[in-house]
Amino acid sequence: MWPEHVPVLVAGGGTVGLSAALFLAHHGVDTLVVERQAGPSPHPRATGVGARTVEFFREVGIEAQVDAAAADMSTGMLGKVSGATLATADLRGATAPPPFENPMIGVSPCSLRGTCPQHRLDTVLLAEATRRGADVRYSTRLTGFSQDADGVTATLETPDGPHVVRADYLVGADGGRSTVRGALGIGTTGPGELGRTMTNILFRADLTPITRGVRFVSCNTSAPGARGMLVTIDGATEWCFHTEDDPTDAAALVRAAVGAPDLDVEVVSALPWRVTVRLADRFADGRVLLVGDAAHTTAAIGAFGLNTGVADAHNLAWKLAAVLAGRAGPGLLASYDAERRPVAAMALDQAVRRLPDPRLHWGSGPEVEAMRREAGIIAAPIVHLGYRYDSAAVVGPSPELPSTTDVALVLDGTPGSRVPHVPLGDGGSTLDLVGSRFAVLAGPEGTPWSAAAEAAGQRLGLDLVAHRVRDPDGRWPAAAGIAPDGALLVRPDGVVAWRAATPPPDPATALTAALAQVLARPAELSARQ
Repeated sequence: MWPEHVPVLVAGGGTVGLSAALFLAHHGVDTLVVERQAGPSPHPRATGVGARTVEFFREVGIEAQVDAAAADMSTGMLGKVSGATLATADLRGATAPPPFENPMIGVSPCSLRGTCPQHRLDTVLLAEATRRGADVRYSTRLTGFSQDADGVTATLETPDGPHVVRADYLVGADGGRSTVRGALGIGTTGPGELGRTMTNILFRADLTPITRGVRFVSCNTSAPGARGMLVTIDGATEWCFHTEDDPTDAAALVRAAVGAPDLDVEVVSALPWRVTVRLADRFADGRVLLVGDAAHTTAAIGAFGLNTGVADAHNLAWKLAAVLAGRAGPGLLASYDAERRPVAAMALDQAVRRLPDPRLHWGSGPEVEAMRREAGIIAAPIVHLGYRYDSAAVVGPSPELPSTTDVALVLDGTPGSRVPHVPLGDGGSTLDLVGSRFAVLAGPEGTPWSAAAEAAGQRLGLDLVAHRVRDPDGRWPAAAGIAPDGALLVRPDGVVAWRAATPPPDPATALTAALAQVLARPAELSARQ
C-alpha cells in the first residue's frame, strides 16, 4: 500500500536521505523515502566519517553499530603510504604501529575505530530508520511535484504504477544532478567539474600476504598502467582503486597496482566519477528543502562532502519536527539556509584549497604548516565541527572564528557554536545532557536555572530540561564561557542558542524570550501559552 499523505517526503535514499529519515524518526516524524535505484548502493563512495557525524549517531543511539561497521584500525594505522605498487610500498616500521589516537580527543566524546565505507554505513542507517518507522521505497522515482501554501503534491513512478502523494514538506536528497533542484530552477555557483574523469573500482582480493596486517587509509601507486590510489574498505579483502587509466580491464589494473600479476581479483563494480564543486544558490524554496549533494558537491578530500551532507540532515530534522508539531513557527525553517549554506561554502572552499597538494591536508611539520598558512587552510577539525551559525535561531551569534588551527578555541560556548564537550564522571559528555531537546546547562552554582527552565517551558509548551553541570576535572563552566551561576541554552542539535554568562534579573523571562526568538514564535503567541 502506498500512503496518500506523509509529513515529510525524502527524494533520495543514499546516506544523506537515510540519515534525514533516521533523524526525523528520532524526533517522531513519519517519513517516506523514495529512491530510484533498485536497492542500497553496494559501492563505498566515501569512507571518512567525522567526529561530528559520529556525535549525531551517538545522539540517536547507533554509535556502536556504526563503529562495528567500520574497518578496525584501533591497533594502529599509517594514514597514507605510497610506492610504485602496493607490493613495493615502504611499510617498514609499521609492523608494530603506535596505538590509534583520536585526533578529536578533548573536544569530542566520539571516534570510530577506523574508516567506515559508505555502503556499510548505509546498511546501518537503513535498518535503523525502517525499524523506527521510516517507509523506504526503492525502484521509485520522483517524476514531478508542485507546492502551495499548505504542502507539496508529488508524482511518483513506482513498481506498481504512478502514484500521487501529498506531503507537508519535500526534502531533496537526490544527488549532484538533483531532479528536485532542477525543477525548482535553483542555479549553482562554483568551479564545476575539475580534472579528468576517474574510475572507482570496487574489488575483492586477499591482500593480507602483501600488507601483512598493516592498516592504512590509502596507498598511492605510480607504476605505468597502474597510476592511482588504493583505498582501504576492510583492510583485508575489500578495497577500492581510484584511477585515471583506462578501466576496460579493471582486474588487470588492480593486479598492476597491487604488484601481483597472479592475484585472484573479483571486480564488484566500477563507477566513473569526476571532481565536481558546486554550491546551490539557495537550499530552500517554500516547502522544499535541499540537503547533501543536491545542495553542494565537493572534492573528495578531507571527507567534507558526506559529513557536510549528514550535518544538513541533522540541522533540518529537529526544525521540521518542531514546526510540524506546532512548537515553532514556520520562520524557523528560514534558518536552515542561513545556517547550512555558509558552512557548505566553507567546506567546498577548503576542499578546493587542498586540491593542488594533498600535503595541505595530510602533511605535518613546520614546512607544511607554513604552506597551509599561505594557502588559507583552515584545520580540518574546525571544518568538521568548529563552524558557527549566524541566524535568527541563535541569540547573540558571533560567527567570526577565533582560530583557524585550534578547534578547542572555537568550541568555547559562543552562541552559534556546538556546545563544548566536557567529560562527566559517569563516562558521558555534556553533549549527552542535551538529549535531542532544548536544554539549559548551568554552572555548578546555577540552582535558579531549574525553576527558570520549568517556567519557560510551561509558557511555551516545551519539554525544557535544566542541568547543573559538575565535572570531576573542573573544566566546566569556564569551558562554556560562563560564571559558576551562568548558563547556556542549547538547541536540540547541540548548538548553543543563547548564553547568560551570569544570571539576568529575571532568568525565566530572559529564557522565554530567547526561546521565542529561536523558535520564531511571535511575542503574542508566547504570551498565550
